[in-house]
Amino acid sequence: MNTRRILALSSAIEFATGIALLAVPDLVARVLLGTALSDSGIAVARLAGCGLLSLGLACWQTADVVSPQATRALFVYNTLAGMYLGYLRVSGSFTGPLLLPACVLHLAVGLLLALPALAGK
Repeated sequence: MNTRRILALSSAIEFATGIALLAVPDLVARVLLGTALSDSGIAVARLAGCGLLSLGLACWQTADVVSPQATRALFVYNTLAGMYLGYLRVSGSFTGPLLLPACVLHLAVGLLLALPALAGK
């Protein structure tokens, strides 16, 4: 899979997750973390949704040239998100049905973007 396709996939996933967090943050928390959100948690989740929606839009590639900045941004985000979701799962505090798949997906995308991101491509 080439870098452009990986960026498109990752951008689309982050955009969709941002929309979901804005629209139904409690549902996202239940399937990802296995728990409900408090009122303040809903507010923070919606703010995170704004960030993910923006990240997805900013990193979407519309030209044939792959942006090194978008590649690095999605590499860092996916790697850190995957590690944190893995930590949440291993700590035993959260057990949502999509937590482990989300962790694996983020880490896989991070690995696929590692070489292009570190090479500046």
